[in-house]
Parts: sequence; structure tokens; C-alpha cells
Amino acid sequence: MSKTLIRGAKVLGGEPQDVLIDGGVIAEVGSGLSTEGVETIVEAEGKVLLPGLVDLHTHLREPGREDSETVLTGTRAAASGGYTNVFAMANTFPVADTAGVVEQVYRLGQEHGYCDVQPIGAVTVGLEGVKLAELGAMHESAAGVTVFSDDGKCVHDAVIMRRALEYVKAFGGVVAQHAQEPRLTEGAEMNEGTVSAELGLGGWPAVAEESIIARDVLLAEHVGSRVHICHLSTAGSVEIVRWAKSRGIDVTAEVTPHHLLLTDEMVRSYNPVYKVNPPLRTEKDVMALREALADGTIDIVATDHAPHPHEDKDCEWAAAAMGMVGLETALSVVQQTMVETGLLSWAGVADRMSVKPAEIGQAHGHGRPVSAGEPANLVLVDADYRGDVDPAGFASRSRNTPYEGRELPGRVTHTWLRGKATLADGKLA
Repeated sequence: MSKTLIRGAKVLGGEPQDVLIDGGVIAEVGSGLSTEGVETIVEAEGKVLLPGLVDLHTHLREPGREDSETVLTGTRAAASGGYTNVFAMANTFPVADTAGVVEQVYRLGQEHGYCDVQPIGAVTVGLEGVKLAELGAMHESAAGVTVFSDDGKCVHDAVIMRRALEYVKAFGGVVAQHAQEPRLTEGAEMNEGTVSAELGLGGWPAVAEESIIARDVLLAEHVGSRVHICHLSTAGSVEIVRWAKSRGIDVTAEVTPHHLLLTDEMVRSYNPVYKVNPPLRTEKDVMALREALADGTIDIVATDHAPHPHEDKDCEWAAAAMGMVGLETALSVVQQTMVETGLLSWAGVADRMSVKPAEIGQAHGHGRPVSAGEPANLVLVDADYRGDVDPAGFASRSRNTPYEGRELPGRVTHTWLRGKATLADGKLA
């Protein structure tokens, strides 16, 4: 493999340094490094160099919904957004609830992926919440599954959730819970509050999320196992997780970029692009989520990248699918909401978007320091860039973004996966 020299980059936003990549690893980090034997020089003055991003919550849709996304198009979107590893959710067709299906996704990632793909296994058969899936078999498979989730549906039965936590404890796995009490959200279409009342849309109360999180952190404490909270969205949820961590309960949590920026006021447009699960919440919730991400109560940012074909979003609100794409805009939204507000440094961004998600998901070789001897999984960001989001240029197969025409800061210019450029000068390799 050829040598690449990244010259003058702000490593983790710090002082400019040169980084030499050789044979898939970082060979040297320092000032004024020699160009001898170097085949590619990347002039990175003023740009920020981070470890490659890791997304613990991606929907790649394959197998079964290739009209929305495929492993190929989804990982191309990931590389465009600076990601070198993504965890693919289990709500495919068929559901990833057996060793055979997770191995299929894993091998598609190996054959076609622009980043590493780690399948997430379903907690229950068919995501039906009735019977545990083949957790051990999925872990022992070639895919080596460590994260299990029925995302899109809540593991609402307390006994099933307890058994899942007991089962994964045996091999150090984690259950990632989609916290949504189903009875409290029947007919719900948006956040329950003033806006839902004025619009006459079914309300989705905060307590539907918070009650499940409270139950599950207590179950995790009782079992002595690990639980991860997917797409936490309310100020009350933050307080429950903060309390649980203060007790030493092994809980981690994620927030999506859109819950850091957008509010339920957006729904006044009746534009289904703002219809997501969990729903967009209030400004108070948004501020609480930002503070919690800054102080570490919320551990990571995860995209919940949810691609849909045009016809599933370009329709009336009630009929529209929930979800929005996020891989290609996540870093820009985090820069705007967390870096430019002074809540996180670039080193903090690296921790929340690379180091911690890699640790939670046991993504070996990712989220590593930018130092000699480490795998060259890296992303270079032009943080000074400003531009309007144009979904026509997305690598994703879907275009359901809430940011179309909106100015966002920052642009990923290069992504390297084990020293190989998957994105160079903003163009996919």
C-alpha cells in the first residue's frame, strides 16, 4: 500500500501536525515529516483531523428494502460523512434475528462496504417481543454480534427484557433499547404538547420514553448487565440516565443530530420530512440534550440514518414513514450545535462520535488515538466551510433530509479506512 502524508492538519483541533500513513497504519505524527517515498500528499492546512467516525445506529435496509438503501449506497453515504464503521440495525426483511441473516449483512459489508459494517442482531424473533432470538448464535457467528436491538419497536415485556440482559451478560454484549411504551403511543404522530394540541395531531408523551428507560436501568442494575438507550430525546430521560449513572448502573445513551437541532415547531409545516421516531421535541428538551452530551450523561451521537423512498415521505403526514437520513450531515449538525456553541471541543467530538461508540459496540480498530502504530481510520474536516445542503448530491439512495437548502458548517474532504482513501477531495473513491 502506498504512503500518504497528511500535511499540516489540526489533529483533534489542536496544533498543526503532519501524519504519515504507511501500510494501513499511522506510521508517524509530527512536524515537518519527510516526503521521501510518499506517493500522495494531502495539504490539510486549517483542516481538522479526527479518528474515523463510528455510528452505532444506522439503517442500511438490506436485505429486503433495497429501494430505500443498500449496504453499498449506505456505506458510500457513511464514507461521505466521515464514518469508517457503522452498526446496521436489525429491522430488515427478513429480520436479522438469526446467524444466517447477520452473516449475510456482514459479508455484504466486506464485499461492498466503503466502511466496516457490524450487524446488530434482533433481541426477539421477528421483532415481535415474544421470544428471544438466537442471541448466542449471532454472537458466535462470523459477524460476531455484540449489540442487540429491536429498534423500531420496544422490547416492552419486562420479563423478555430481563432475560435478554441476562443472556448477553454471559458474553459481554449490550441490549440497545428503543424506549417507547407502546400503549402510551397508540395513534401518536408527534410530540405531545402545545403544538400537537394546536395542530390536532395525536400526541407522543415524554413519559412513554422515560418510563421504559427507568424500568430498564433498574433491570440492568438487578441483572448486573449493560443497557444502551437509543435516540434519547427528552429532558426527563436525561435526568433518569444521570441518576442511573450516579448509582453505578452500566447504562449508556445516544442522541441523534436532529434531536440536537430541530424542534416540534417544525411540524407546523406538516412536512413529513420532520416525522421521526422518537418525535422532535421542545426547545427545552433540545437544550437539555446538548448539555447532557457535553457533560457526558449522554455518551454518544448516533445518526439513526433512516432512508425511505420518495413515495413514503412525499405524502400526507398521517401516511408518511418515520425517519430521516443523517450520515452525510451528522458531523455538520454537531459542529453547529456543539462546537460553535462552545459546548464541545473537537477532541470532545472525537470522543462522542468515534471513541465512545467504538467502545460501546466493541468496534476493534476504530475510535483509536491519532498516533503512531494505530490503524489509519481517519477523517479530515474543513471546519471553515459553509454551504447549503443539496440532497441531490447525496451518496445515499434516499433524499429524506430535513436540511435541504439549509446552511450548515463544515465539510468532510477525506476519509481513510485502514489507510485507503474512501473519500478524497470530497469525492468517493
